[in-house]
Amino acid sequence: MATQVRGAARRAQLLDELVALLLAEGFAHLTLDEIATRLRCSKSTLYSLAASKEQLVRTATVHFFKAATERVERALDGEAGANDRIRAYLEAVGAQLRPASARFMADLAASEVARAVYERNTAIAARRVQDLITEGVAAGEYRDAHAAFVADVTTATMVRIQRWQVADATGLDDAQAYQELASLVTNGLLR
Repeated sequence: MATQVRGAARRAQLLDELVALLLAEGFAHLTLDEIATRLRCSKSTLYSLAASKEQLVRTATVHFFKAATERVERALDGEAGANDRIRAYLEAVGAQLRPASARFMADLAASEVARAVYERNTAIAARRVQDLITEGVAAGEYRDAHAAFVADVTTATMVRIQRWQVADATGLDDAQAYQELASLVTNGLLR
């Protein structure tokens, strides 16, 4: 039992280190040998995580988004009211994406398996924003808005922020863009 616990802890640590490496430097240019060297482990250790580089990238991307989602949801703890909850949610999403380098995001967009993970998580975030809007409408804090439409527009903007299209068009960094998005959404929904 103790061996299994140590193994699980080592696996989690290795995944955290892998995620940090990929976020900082991207992954398309890295070989498995380079990743193993950088993480100070063997290639067989990497193969214990995934059967190929593509699957290793997918595993790391899933690990990143799972942890980020948990931290984003924790940002809602203690927040009362629809405006505060939506603002906390969107700003937390921005904070979680802050470590992702431009190279990582470009590699993510070019990788079918990693992009699929990203798109699935963006869809989950859209549903969460829609739920928060629906809660605000039901509580009478917001006008009777079409929550799915507002969530769709929010999601489209989130994707543009994450692809640095908003930064290119406006000069806002991710954190600033998420703050502006939170303000736009919450003020636009007020009665």
